[in-house]
Amino acid sequence: MANRKSALITGGAGFIGSHLVDGLLADGWQVCVIDNFDPYYAESVKRRHIAPHLQHAHYRLLEVDIRDAAAVNAVQGEFDVIVHLAAKAGVRNSLIDPLGYQMSNVIGLQNLLTFAHTRKIKQFVFGSSSSVYGDCPRLPWSESDLDLLPLNPYASTKLAGEHLGYVYSRTFGLRFVGLRFFTVFGERQRPDLAIHKFARLMLAGKKIPVYGDGSSERDFTYWGDIVAGIRASMEYSASNYETFNLGNHRTISLLDTIHKLEDVLGVKAQIDWQDWQPGEMRRTWANIDKAQRLLGFSPATDFDTGLSRFATWIKQQLQIEASTAA
Repeated sequence: MANRKSALITGGAGFIGSHLVDGLLADGWQVCVIDNFDPYYAESVKRRHIAPHLQHAHYRLLEVDIRDAAAVNAVQGEFDVIVHLAAKAGVRNSLIDPLGYQMSNVIGLQNLLTFAHTRKIKQFVFGSSSSVYGDCPRLPWSESDLDLLPLNPYASTKLAGEHLGYVYSRTFGLRFVGLRFFTVFGERQRPDLAIHKFARLMLAGKKIPVYGDGSSERDFTYWGDIVAGIRASMEYSASNYETFNLGNHRTISLLDTIHKLEDVLGVKAQIDWQDWQPGEMRRTWANIDKAQRLLGFSPATDFDTGLSRFATWIKQQLQIEASTAA
C-alpha cells in the first residue's frame, strides 16, 4: 500500500486500544503502540491482547511511560494521527492517589500534545470520559453542558485534558477531538469494572459488592461501537476542536445489570450490600445527537447482545487461566 496511513496509539495494549489496533491493522494501517503495562491489573492480560499484533509486519510496540517527556520525544516515526487512550483509570483509586492520576492523565497528555505540536501531527483523538459530567442534572447529558463539576480526581483529570486540548487547538492549530466514553463493556473489559468483576465472582460462587441500593444507572456502550466512533474521529476534519459523547443513549440500573448477568452466565448472584461510595455518579446517560450528526456515529450492538458475547468470552478466559495455572 503506497499511501499507508500511520497511527500512534497510546494505551494500545488495553481493552479499547487493543480492539482498535485489531481493526487498524486489518485495514492496512501502520500502527505504533505506546504502553507501559501499568500494574493496575495483570500485565499478562494485556500481553494476551497484543499477542497476535506482535506478528504483524506493520505493528510496532514501544514500552514507554507517557509521564517521561524525554522518552515520548524519542519516539521515532511519522504519524497521521495520535489516538491517546493511555491513562490511569478507576474512580475509587483516584481518591486514594490523586497526584498519580494528575501525573499520568494530565502531565502525560501534555507530553503527547507537545510531541504532536513539535512533529506537526495534525490530528489528535483523546479518550475522555462521561465522568466529566459529574452530577449534571440535565439528562441526557449533552456536549453543550458547559458548567461541568466532576466528582472525583479521575474525572477532573479528564476534563483538564479536554481543556488542554482546546489550548493546543486554539493556539497551535492542532485538531483535537475529545471522546467522552460512556461505560464501555464487552470482551477484554478491564477486570476491575463492574460487569467483569461481578462475572468472575458469580462464576466462582462468591458474593458481589453492591454499593448503595442498586438503583444507580449506567449508559453501557459496547466496545465495537466505541471503536467505530474512534475511527470516525480519526478522519474528522470539519473543525479543529470538538467533544463528542460516545454512548448507547440507553440506561440500565445496576440491579437489572446483575439480573441480566445471572441469565447469560447461568448462575445466581449473591449480593454483599455496602454503603454508597463517595465520588461515584448515580446515573450516566448520553445524548448522542452531535456524534450522530458530525461523525455518523450510530450504536449497532444493544446491551443484551454485548453481554451475551462477554459471557462467552469470560468463560473462555477462565478456561485459559485454569489451564495456564495447572
